[in-house]
Amino acid sequence: MRREKPDAAGFTLQLRDWARSLKADVLALWFCCKHPDTPLSAKILATLVVAYALSPIDLIPDFIPVIGYLDDVILIPIGIYFTLKLVPQHVLEECRAKARDWIAARQPKPKSIIAAVVIMVLWMLFFALLWQYFGADVMRLLGAA
Repeated sequence: MRREKPDAAGFTLQLRDWARSLKADVLALWFCCKHPDTPLSAKILATLVVAYALSPIDLIPDFIPVIGYLDDVILIPIGIYFTLKLVPQHVLEECRAKARDWIAARQPKPKSIIAAVVIMVLWMLFFALLWQYFGADVMRLLGAA
């Protein structure tokens, strides 16, 4: 019995369609954040997911091997999935229609500058804590102390 090889072109098309649907879902969640019928819990989670997804800065930089893409490939889709479960169906349909119109009009993707600033502050706090605990040892190793 002979196994057929997976079709690389078909897989690439599936991956591209999945990425487009994620982009559309992030935009739909952006509209859900502003919709009056969205429950508060869904608005809070949607705001967090959308802010992170639209932030120009990643919490885990992509240049870090393997885990650098972890947020893009696993965390954001999981966040989208659970947030979509909290949004009422009629709100989701309305917001997905707005997202389709936005994409069809080729309007620029919204950006979350506030999320970028929060991520930068978190990184600065992380490095400040590192310096607090290991700064003296580093200076001693460099012979500056």
